[in-house]
Amino acid sequence: MTSQGASAPITQDVLTIPRNLPEEGRVNLVGLTREAMRDALIAAGTNEKQAKMRVGQIWQWIYHWGVRDFAAMTNLAKEYRALLDQAFTVTIPEIVSRQISEDGTRKYLVRIAGGHEVETVYIPEEGRGTLCISSQVGCTLTCSFCHTGTQKLVRNLTAAEIVGQIMLARDDLGEWPVPGAPKDETRLISNIVLMGMGEPLYNFDNVRDAMRIAMDGEGISLSRRRITLSTSGVVPEIAKTAEEIGCLLAVSFHATTDEVRDKLVPINKKWNIETLLNALRDYPRLSNSERITFEYVMLKDVNDSDADARRLVKLISGIPAKINLIPFNEWPGSAYQRSDWSRIKAFADIIYKAGYASPIRTPRGEDIMAACGQLKSATERARKSRAQIAAELAAEASAG
Repeated sequence: MTSQGASAPITQDVLTIPRNLPEEGRVNLVGLTREAMRDALIAAGTNEKQAKMRVGQIWQWIYHWGVRDFAAMTNLAKEYRALLDQAFTVTIPEIVSRQISEDGTRKYLVRIAGGHEVETVYIPEEGRGTLCISSQVGCTLTCSFCHTGTQKLVRNLTAAEIVGQIMLARDDLGEWPVPGAPKDETRLISNIVLMGMGEPLYNFDNVRDAMRIAMDGEGISLSRRRITLSTSGVVPEIAKTAEEIGCLLAVSFHATTDEVRDKLVPINKKWNIETLLNALRDYPRLSNSERITFEYVMLKDVNDSDADARRLVKLISGIPAKINLIPFNEWPGSAYQRSDWSRIKAFADIIYKAGYASPIRTPRGEDIMAACGQLKSATERARKSRAQIAAELAAEASAG
């Protein structure tokens, strides 16, 4: 990723967007698959023969035009719009605050039902824009280098809360098309990565439904090749991901021996490196994707030796792959340090000479704690006293 310079100041907005949570008794249409929406419309009184057509009309209003008010869905009869308004809502999560980094990265603190909060990050680059979305409140994996892993799992996000992150970012960026305006194929959000808070494959059904909505050609219409799901290695769900979602796959790998990976990515104790790699070998064929991305965070004197680079190349032999090298994004209380730049370049060179692409990811949004591995509900610390924060940081440092 290429930095866009550091001339702009860091800004933070606390947005005065009214809370938009579903009203009691009405069904939220956001997050429903086409089949589920059809069933919901019929249950509310829609003629069964017309239900499929009605789904198509409502779907376009919600996901192509970004319309939330049934009264504005003008190709539906006025009486039918009134029926919809009585039975349904079109509700997405609420943006609590927005921070804009000096490199243009935007981090949203997003409130969902129950008052819980997650973070969503938009990363603008030349020719593309990537939205990093969350799939759980907190995380259950406790990866030792990851700030999100220090926040306990609260619950899975619903399909509405997952696809709703795409919708609220499009709201903020003004990306919905305007009726009557010339068609504009420019996409500010051209790519989606499920690399935010949580392990997507521990919330498979909701992630699958949300991504199917995002890929639907009559709505948000993102190609499955523009969506990347990142997993720490939930082996039983990998083949299902290929068959039921078909998106690109990234794997949080981070180590070349089970001994080190057990510490960095504890899920390795359940599905070790050999088991994980065996599951990955079939993914490109099952999903009809070109290659798998191996994510590898560079930790000084932990996993960054020449021997590690050579082992990595040997381990992934035969798997169409690229290796994303991620300079460690430091956070308060972390036990790790970022590898020296010369060490990262030497590591990358060994991988490149073995025939694999080995881009070094330029950290983005570090000044607003929006970089890879740094996401954590900002208010969790903000609500605590300075003494509590100091005590937690000391405990985290000694535990490391």
